[in-house]
Amino acid sequence: MREIRALRRLNILFVENDPGIHNRMQQILGDGFVVKGVASVTEAKESLETFLPDVLVAEVLLGRENGLDLCRYVRSNSSLYHLPIMLLTSLTTLQDKVAGFDAGTDDYVIKPFDAHHLQARIRLLSRIKRIERHAQE
Repeated sequence: MREIRALRRLNILFVENDPGIHNRMQQILGDGFVVKGVASVTEAKESLETFLPDVLVAEVLLGRENGLDLCRYVRSNSSLYHLPIMLLTSLTTLQDKVAGFDAGTDDYVIKPFDAHHLQARIRLLSRIKRIERHAQE
């Protein structure tokens, strides 16, 4: 008989400059995920030097900074290249989505979002990236 392993809680680095949304994400993801929140691209880069999350979730609009720049940074860094990225944003146009994918995001979710749908997409994104890494080894 196969042993069933308990799913470990995924580590999420969440980049958003709105404290209200940080609190909402903690409530939504807190039970099944470990969420570390930062408010800027600069803080995200600093955090990524010491903490490699399972998934990076970022807003595009971050004041003077931009989540697309964070995507490009991750994709240009060999130690972070395989990190799954999800943009969670209020930008809704086709051009916005294409710009996100061109910058290197793996998934693009528009606010407002359904909590269960978001959780499922984060788990799926993590699973796809894990399969890709094993296939390349």
